[in-house]
Amino acid sequence: MDEHVDPADCTESVRELYTFLDGELTVERRVAIRAHLEGCSDCYGAYDFEAELRQVVSSSCKEEVPEQLRNRVAAALQQLMNEDGR
Repeated sequence: MDEHVDPADCTESVRELYTFLDGELTVERRVAIRAHLEGCSDCYGAYDFEAELRQVVSSSCKEEVPEQLRNRVAAALQQLMNEDGR
C-alpha cells in the first residue's frame, strides 16, 4: 500500500468497488473513490483486475449459440413438457 493512503479508505473503496464499477454511486462517491484509486496502487490493482474480469466475462457471454444446438435444446424441452402432460 502507498504510504500516504489511509487503510480505512482502502477498506471503504474496496467495499464499494462493485457499485463503483456498476456506476451506481453518487457523483461525489465516484469522485472520492476515483481519487483514492489514483493514489493507491493496491486498490487500483484490485479495481483493474475486477474491471478486466468483467470485460472478459461480458465478451464471453456475447457468443451466439449455434442454431443446431438451440434446436436440440428446444426439442428436448418440448419432449419433457410432453412427458409431464401424460
